[in-house]
Amino acid sequence: MKPVISDSGFGYITVEGSKIDHDIIIRLSGEIKKRKKKLSKAIYGTSHIISLEEAKYVYQNSAERLIIGTGHQGMVNLSDEAAGYLKKKKCKMNMYSTPKAIEKWNDATERVIGLFHITC
Repeated sequence: MKPVISDSGFGYITVEGSKIDHDIIIRLSGEIKKRKKKLSKAIYGTSHIISLEEAKYVYQNSAERLIIGTGHQGMVNLSDEAAGYLKKKKCKMNMYSTPKAIEKWNDATERVIGLFHITC
C-alpha cells in the first residue's frame, strides 16, 4: 500500500497522519524509513548530492520509478554515478521540489519509491 503524504513544510513531512521531522524513503511496500544521508555525506561532505551508494540503498528490484523531493528550495541533486545506476536498472527518476514531489507521489500509479528531503 502506497502511503498518502498530506503535508510538508520546512523541516517536516506528514505521511498517513504522522508528522515526521527527518528525510525519508518510502519503500515499494509502503514502509517508511529514515534516509541514510551518511552514505552521501561520507563521499561529498553533504547530503545534497545523492551518491551511488545511497542510490543503491534506495533502489529496489522491480521499482519502475523513483521520485525525489529535492527540498523546499530544490537543493538536492543526483550524482552522475547514481543517475547512471538508475538508468542501468531501467528505473525512471524524477526530481522535483519537495512540495511538487509530494503531488507527483500521491498521483503515481506505477511501482514507485520516494525519497523526500524536507529542508532546503
